[in-house]
Amino acid sequence: MAHPSTEQVWEWLEAVPDPEIPVLTLADLGIIRNVDWEGDTCVVTVTPTYSGCPATSIINLDIETALRDKGLTKIELRNQLDPAWTTDWMSEKGREKLEKYGIAPPQPAGGPERCPHCGSPNVEKLSQFGSTPCKAQWRCTDCLEPFEYFKCI
Repeated sequence: MAHPSTEQVWEWLEAVPDPEIPVLTLADLGIIRNVDWEGDTCVVTVTPTYSGCPATSIINLDIETALRDKGLTKIELRNQLDPAWTTDWMSEKGREKLEKYGIAPPQPAGGPERCPHCGSPNVEKLSQFGSTPCKAQWRCTDCLEPFEYFKCI
């Protein structure tokens, strides 16, 4: 029996939400690095956002569940730590989703360009630490709303 194409598997995986920021998919984050077939086994290579990410086991379970729901039975997940994940791998669509959700997307300068709530460029850092290790707490000095900033890695 023929297996689905790698393009089909990618399409299925593009619908799997990130467990910590559910408006993003794993594909939006760029952590799914490769999909391939080795014989009758679907091999998915995943690079976590950082090696100690607490969501890694849930992400792997969600990938496996999504593929099993599509009828795949032989699945191998490979964890690839080198090269390390970078926010450069996030899709433009993912960055837009983050901002609409109220989280400022990563910027090369190391801080948000504008408030995701009102669009003001007048922002200040409150804390290097946010709700997850990949985010920091910021506030808009115009609308006074706090927001998270997805750190550049």
